[in-house]
Amino acid sequence: MEDILHIYSLPFHPEVPVVCMDEKPYQLLGEARELLSIRPGAKEKIDFEYTREGTCSIFVFTETLANFRHVSVRERRTKKDWAE
Repeated sequence: MEDILHIYSLPFHPEVPVVCMDEKPYQLLGEARELLSIRPGAKEKIDFEYTREGTCSIFVFTETLANFRHVSVRERRTKKDWAE
């Protein structure tokens, strides 16, 4: 663990970027019924019921010191999706 923390403390060098990657599965949700119209100025009422609309995977690649971030959303989490 100390080795990784040491890498993060190094100054930015364009020829040796430190790219971090993370992947998160995500559940897509929809409304179970239409939202009720409310009087002007009142807070919106949100129903606790939902419909499941599938899943996706979110991939994030960052190089913080270079201000670089790439986000990719895929339907699945395959080796090919990860490599792209």
